[in-house]
Amino acid sequence: MKRLYIVGLGPGEERYLTAQARKALSDAQVLCGYTVYIELIAPLYPGKECLSTPMTKERERCRLALQSAQAGRTTALVCSGDAGVYGMAGPCLELAGEYPEVEIEVVPGVTAALSGAAVLGAPLMNDFAVISLSDLLTPWEVIEKRLRCAGAGDFALCLYNPMSKKRRDHLRRACDILLETRPPETVCGWVKNIGRRGQESRVLTLGALRDEGLDMFTTVFIGSSGTWEKGGKMVTPRGYEAKP
Repeated sequence: MKRLYIVGLGPGEERYLTAQARKALSDAQVLCGYTVYIELIAPLYPGKECLSTPMTKERERCRLALQSAQAGRTTALVCSGDAGVYGMAGPCLELAGEYPEVEIEVVPGVTAALSGAAVLGAPLMNDFAVISLSDLLTPWEVIEKRLRCAGAGDFALCLYNPMSKKRRDHLRRACDILLETRPPETVCGWVKNIGRRGQESRVLTLGALRDEGLDMFTTVFIGSSGTWEKGGKMVTPRGYEAKP
C-alpha cells in the first residue's frame, strides 16, 4: 500500500503528540517536513529517513512527500499544530490528484488555539473565530473584513501570526479595528512558545495589547463582551450559570 500520513505535531514536544500521531510516525519509513520540525521529531524516531525543505517551500515539501509515498515508502508529512489548520493538509490534498495510487490519511494535532487557550484558562468556551494576521497569502483587505465581522458578531478571537519583522504594525491595526466595537478594557491574553522551552503568557486589556511587541511564535486571544479575568485566567462564559 502506498500511504502518506499528514501529521499535526501539536506544539512540537513529545508530550503533545496524540496517540494517532505517534502510531503514524512509528509506521512511517520516511519523515518529511520543514527543517525545524524534522529536527524536533527525528530524535524521537531514530533510523528513519528524513526529507526536509526550508520555510516557504510548502508545495515542494508536499510533492516530495507524495513522491516518496508513490515510490512505495510509507511517509509522514509533518507540520506543527493541526495539519488542517494553517497546516499541510490543504496544499498536499490539492496535489494529490497527480498521485492517484497514494492513500492519504490526515492525522489531527493540537493547534495553537487549543494549547494556548489551555494556558490562559478558558477564553474559547463559547463561539469563537480564528484569524491569521499574515497577509502573505491573504490580502490585508480580506483580513480587515474578517476582523470587523468577528468584532461585530462579538466572537472571542484567536489571532495567529500577529506580528513579524516585516509586519510590525499588523497587531496594532487589528486592535484598532476591534476597538471600533469593543471597549479598551476587553480582556485579552497572549502565549508565546506554547508548550516549548521559554513559554511565556500574559493577560491584559485590548487597549494595552495594541502596543505589545510580539512575534510569529505568539498566539493572541481577544475576549468577547462577556469574557472576564480572575487570578490571571481568562474565561468566556458558556452560559451554564444562567441555566435553571
